[in-house]
Amino acid sequence: MSGSALRSGQLADAAGVNLQTLRYYERRGLLTAPRRSPGGHRLYPADTVTLLRVIKTAQRLGFTLDEVADLLDAGGHRHRGRSDSGLQARANEKLVEVEQKLADLTVIRDTLRAAISAGCDDLVACAGSSCCPLPFAELAGRNDRADTC
Repeated sequence: MSGSALRSGQLADAAGVNLQTLRYYERRGLLTAPRRSPGGHRLYPADTVTLLRVIKTAQRLGFTLDEVADLLDAGGHRHRGRSDSGLQARANEKLVEVEQKLADLTVIRDTLRAAISAGCDDLVACAGSSCCPLPFAELAGRNDRADTC
């Protein structure tokens, strides 16, 4: 596949994406417009498979398409010397975001486990109970709880 051009369907199959994804990435500027065959078919360079896999992997790592576009642009050496636009800087920023999300998810998990252990079965009744582990008072900005268990 290294030296030959791929038609849209071949490229989509090889990269594990659908045709609409190809068109969307072209509109977003992530893929350059391909050359056309005499019959009007889009012909992509074979290395576009790698580019598509890179884009999809970056998305799975939590990068938005805008961030992926910036990373691709920075990787194209258009901003040579700018350390704030490269993969290292962006990966560090994304890692901070992921770690915050993990911390938030840990709190959610622990709170849900506590609600299950406490036997909470009715949100309204639980919200009025002082032994309810769900943070209704904190979320409402209040510190009072109505009943006791």
